[in-house]
Amino acid sequence: MSNEGFLGLRTIVYPAPDLAALKAWYTAALGVAPYFDEPFYVGFDIGGYELGLDPNADPMVGPITLWGVGDADAAIEALVAKGATPAEPVHEVGDGIRIGTVRDPAGSVFGVIENPHFAVATDTTTPSGPGR
Repeated sequence: MSNEGFLGLRTIVYPAPDLAALKAWYTAALGVAPYFDEPFYVGFDIGGYELGLDPNADPMVGPITLWGVGDADAAIEALVAKGATPAEPVHEVGDGIRIGTVRDPAGSVFGVIENPHFAVATDTTTPSGPGR
């Protein structure tokens, strides 16, 4: 798999040991209510990208960034072939969305997400370039 297999950033998931408190904080900080709100996960749509809160995630691991791919199994397999260590096997999290993670050679978590429902937001008011 070459870099064209990666479709871009999609999601960042923060550990949320106190889900209610963090949901309230992110709602206030972001100025939007979550579009998905369940006891097992809270999701915010921020400019077409996902900011998630996971009460079962490990705060010691920290936030996990998920990169979009067309085939999560193939992406994880290719990353392992290039020296990554398997972490969380590819699995469905609902509605056909599949995620998996590896650890890069430095030990950082690298995640992939196969999401058939994702569409890149087209905001023509945002300038392109660094820091956009």
